[in-house]
Amino acid sequence: MDLLELIFTLLGAAVVVYYGGKLALFSRMLFPKWYFPLSKTFFTSMGEWAVVTGASEGIGRAYAFALADRGMNVVIMSRTKATLEKVAEEIGETTGRRVKVIVADFSEENIFREIEEELKDLNIGVLVNNVGVLPTFVPCKFLESEELDKTITKVINCNVKTLCKVREFLLHQNKGVIINVASGIASFPFPLYTLYAASKVFVERFSQGLQAEYRDSGIIIQAVAPFGVSTRMAGFQKTNMVTLLPEYFVQKSLQYVRAGDKINGTVCHTLLAWLLQSIPLKLVYAEIVLQGLQDYVKKKTGQRESLSESKMESKNGMKK
Repeated sequence: MDLLELIFTLLGAAVVVYYGGKLALFSRMLFPKWYFPLSKTFFTSMGEWAVVTGASEGIGRAYAFALADRGMNVVIMSRTKATLEKVAEEIGETTGRRVKVIVADFSEENIFREIEEELKDLNIGVLVNNVGVLPTFVPCKFLESEELDKTITKVINCNVKTLCKVREFLLHQNKGVIINVASGIASFPFPLYTLYAASKVFVERFSQGLQAEYRDSGIIIQAVAPFGVSTRMAGFQKTNMVTLLPEYFVQKSLQYVRAGDKINGTVCHTLLAWLLQSIPLKLVYAEIVLQGLQDYVKKKTGQRESLSESKMESKNGMKK
């Protein structure tokens, strides 16, 4: 066997081992109850209370309901008091668990001292950092963002600073679960959503670094990076195999709490992540692709606004 043949043989073996390992890891996603078993008391054994930020709707609301269903009392946080109180009432009526409401706008400065005071006497076992802000629904280039300086501050405060501050409520303990909600678009540099995608990269790396630091303390720290979930931030897209209801996504993702420091939450989103990471970036960054993305979102936004206007006109007609 000459040198060139040896090199190709070793290269082929490395490829087989690499993709064989990926296939083995993926197979675990198909059978979470076997590979990542959770007892019925897993979450309540961590503590009496779960804290969920951005809990007034969407993924955060779904996490609050799911953890209450699993026997935990929940603290829900967001900036809209009326919506939070409605969610709290629904959780209480549905699950019988206690619910504490904290109104907080995480895009503002100096709000954490008051939150710490509200939480200091609670036995917190689970923390879900879900709150996040999308600078603009319609994708645009970074310098074309409206009120750019204010937007930068808002995104950093909400998507980055909150993650660093709120985690302190659990890290001093010897057990607990911290779930940090990232985003699938952070899988690679994502043009036109540059600031948002970069902030979600921070969520992933911060979570992974903390898990490495505190792994031996008994605290599970995990980044959850979903792709399509039908929420306000995603324009309430119609559900399909990739775009999931928040409740469905959360129920599935909670099965993988013990799976590692980063997951995509469901089998289909894991497959999608692998597919996107295999696409050459030059193709993703092609002008026709980026323009197509802008046009698609603008079209969806226009359809949503037209539907809202039609509903308002219908209601006004009924009143008359």
